[in-house]
This record gives sequence, C-alpha cells and structure tokens, in this order.
Amino acid sequence: MTALTIISDCCYQDHDTGGDDHPENSKRLRIIDEALVMQDNFSSYSFVRPRVAERECLLAAHSESWLFRFEEAVLSGKNYIDHPDNQICFDSYDVAMLSAGAGLTAIDLLENDEAGNVFCLVRPPGHHAEAKIPFGFCFFNNCVVAARYWQQKYHKKRVLIFDFDAHHGNGIQSAFEEEANGLYISIHEHPSFSYPGTGYMDETGIGKGKGTILNVPLLPGAGDEKVKEKLEKIVLPQITKFQPDAIIVAAGFDGHKADFMSGLQYSTEMYQTFGETVKSWADTFTGGKILSILEGGYELSVLGESVTAYVDGLLGS
Repeated sequence: MTALTIISDCCYQDHDTGGDDHPENSKRLRIIDEALVMQDNFSSYSFVRPRVAERECLLAAHSESWLFRFEEAVLSGKNYIDHPDNQICFDSYDVAMLSAGAGLTAIDLLENDEAGNVFCLVRPPGHHAEAKIPFGFCFFNNCVVAARYWQQKYHKKRVLIFDFDAHHGNGIQSAFEEEANGLYISIHEHPSFSYPGTGYMDETGIGKGKGTILNVPLLPGAGDEKVKEKLEKIVLPQITKFQPDAIIVAAGFDGHKADFMSGLQYSTEMYQTFGETVKSWADTFTGGKILSILEGGYELSVLGESVTAYVDGLLGS
C-alpha cells in the first residue's frame, strides 16, 4: 500500500469560472500539481482517477430540484447561478459530478484496503453548498456526499468531518446539525468578519444533533499558536468523546497569511501541523485511514507550498 493516494483528473480544468480574475480558477490545481512533483517522495505516491458520482449518491446530500436546476443552468448557457461568485460553464455540471465522485472513489479504496491515506485534489470545492442552494463557488458538497456514502454503503455511522478552511462550511453544518451520528468541527475566521456569516460558537446542533457541531471561530490576525491551542484544548477532547469510525478532512488553505480571502495569519508550517494532527487522530481512531478533500486556497504564490506542507504532515515527513 502506498503512503499516499492522490485522486484527481485533468477534466477538473474544464470548469471555467470566467478567467483568472475569479479566485477559484483552474490555475489552482496546476500550481498544486507542480509543487507535488517537486517533492522528494513524489515517486511513492499513487494516482487514481475519480469516477463520476452516481445520481443516487448526489441525492443523499442534495435535493432533486437542485440537480435539475444546476443541469438546466449549464445547458441553457448561463454564466452563473444565483450569485456572480458561482460562475459556471457548459461543462460545470459534469465536472462537479466528477469532483463529488472523487470522495466515493477514495472511500472504496480505503474500505477495500487498497489505500490508507487519500487526498482528493478536486474542483469545484464543496463545503459551502447546501442541499438546495449553491454558495461560495460550491455546487455539490463533496464532503457531505462522501460522508453519506461512507455511512450508507459501509455502515460507518460515526463520521467526523474536520474543516480547517478559513471560511465556515455552512453546507456541511446544515447537513448534519440535526443528527446524532455525525460530528462537524470547523476552525475558521469569525463570522462577524468573514463569509458566509455562519459558524458562531453557539451553533452546536439542533434536537438529536445537539452537541455534534463544534465551531471554533478565530478573530482576524489569529495565527499558528492560537490554532494549536484550540486543537489541543477544545478539538481533541471532543473527538475523543465522539470516537469516530471514519474521518474526512475539508482541507482549505486560505487561512495562510498571504491569502487575500481571509484575515487569518497562518504560516505555511501550520498546514504541516494540521496534517500531523489529523494523521494522529486517524492512527488513534480509524486504523490510520483518513480522507482529505481540497476546499479553498486562492493565493497561488503559497498554495503549492501549503498543500505540500499538509502532505508532509500526513506522511510524517
């Protein structure tokens, strides 16, 4: 079994967001690919192409009305859906299905002991997408689609989704906030200062899901030491109490101090710490198996080094 399996596809470049002026553009994955190639242990990676997410898997996370509306929008030649942030082209629906399918492909590999550590390098991202509505460059919620698949096909009910993107994953929270079996933990810039305006500390779940949402908002300017403190004192005790059967990481890199999309001040090295931390959780709770899915990260000058730092942390190198 290889140390790291990467799932990606050149077709992700076909999702055209209107050019390089849009933050979520095709250069992002090219920059990451170039950085990975330069790593000393690159030859030890395994590369797998994703499958297209089956419709029933998408319907486990999204309404049929949204699938129809999304597909109709791209076929009719629209440039965006609901908001100019959500740029689309004729290929966007197909690419989004392929993006959602990466997590499904990864889970099959993990469950069949063909991989132990998988990173899905995908676009468009997903953690803002809700059941019926696209938000913040996101159309299908890749993490939610993956979690539902893990729960329904492989009966891994207690799924942890840990999100270190600079922005709160409102779509993941809305999917799980009324359920007892999931745990969503998000460390993000405080919603008073950051999109999408959700993720306050008092949002902890509803009904049977009370206590299954842990939001850790950080004030602008927060850096590595503050995050490490929160991971040790707040996050780890919650995970230990939950005892996850499976771990999904929403890996966003826009908290870097050079990234214009947030006011957080993470160093590149913080992403190695994130990698080391989630790998330690996997070693403790899930036999070392862990699934990471790319979310944000928009400053191209540091995106590649941030991702490779995270990978180094996952691999303990």
